[in-house]
Amino acid sequence: MTAQSRSAPRGGIGRSITDGVLVGWRNLKRIPRIPELAIFAILQSIMFVLLFVFVFGGAIQIPGGGDYTPFLMPGIFAQTIVFAAATTAIGMTDDVNKGIIDRFRSLPMSRSAVLTGRTFSDVIYNAGILVVLMLTGFVVGWRVESIPSLAAGFALLLFFAYGMAWLGVWLGLMVPTVEVAQQVIFTVLFPITFISNVFVPGSTLPTWLQPVAEWNPTSTLTAALRELWGNPSPPISDSLASTEPALVTIIWVIIFIVIFAPLGTRRYRSMSR
Repeated sequence: MTAQSRSAPRGGIGRSITDGVLVGWRNLKRIPRIPELAIFAILQSIMFVLLFVFVFGGAIQIPGGGDYTPFLMPGIFAQTIVFAAATTAIGMTDDVNKGIIDRFRSLPMSRSAVLTGRTFSDVIYNAGILVVLMLTGFVVGWRVESIPSLAAGFALLLFFAYGMAWLGVWLGLMVPTVEVAQQVIFTVLFPITFISNVFVPGSTLPTWLQPVAEWNPTSTLTAALRELWGNPSPPISDSLASTEPALVTIIWVIIFIVIFAPLGTRRYRSMSR
C-alpha cells in the first residue's frame, strides 16, 4: 500500500499534464524505432511538390501574375497538415487493437492523458515534417518576405494541426481496424484538399463550387499562409474567407476542437473493448 501510494500520480491539473507528457513522449519514441512512418510521410509531400512544380507548374496560370512555385508551397504545407489527421487516426486505432489503450485505462493515471498526449505528440511530429518540407521548398525556389512572417505561418500551421489531431482522435476511436481507418480518413480528407485553392486558383473552379472551396478550411489556411509570406494569393471574392483568411482559419480550428475534443473524449470513456 505504501509503495502504491508513493507511485500513484498526483491529482488535478498537475497529474493530467504530467501523464500527458509521458504518453506524448511514449508516442514520440516510436519515430526513431519506426522511421518509415516519418520517411514515407515526408516523401509523399515532396512527391506532390515535385510533380506539381515540374509537371503541372508550366500549365497553371496565376491570376494577376506570379510564379507557380511560391503559389503552390503554402498549399502543400496546408495539405500536409490536413492529412496529419490520418496519422492520429491510424495511431489511435492501432493502439486500441493492440490493447495499449486498455492498459492505459487500467493504470492509475489521468484519463485525459492518453488523448492529450497523442494530440500534442502528433503536433510535434508534424512540426518536424514541416521543417523538412520548407527546406525542400527553398530548394525549388519558394521564398518568404521575412523570418517573423515565416514563424507566424509556422505557428498557424501547428495550431491547425492540433485541431486536425482531435478530428483524427475521434475517427480513430470510431473505426474497428487500421485498414478501415485508412479508408475512412482519406475518403474524408481527399475532397477537402482538392476542392480548394491548394493546387489551382479558386477562380478557375466551376462557379457553383467556388463558395465551397472558398470557405474550405484548407483554402483559408492556404490563403492565410500566402498572405503572411507574401506569396501569390488571388482572392475568389470579397467575402470574409478571402479578405480575412487567418481569422477564419482560427475560427475553423476552434470549431474542430470544440466539436471533436468532447466527442473523442466521450468515445474514449465509453469504450468497452
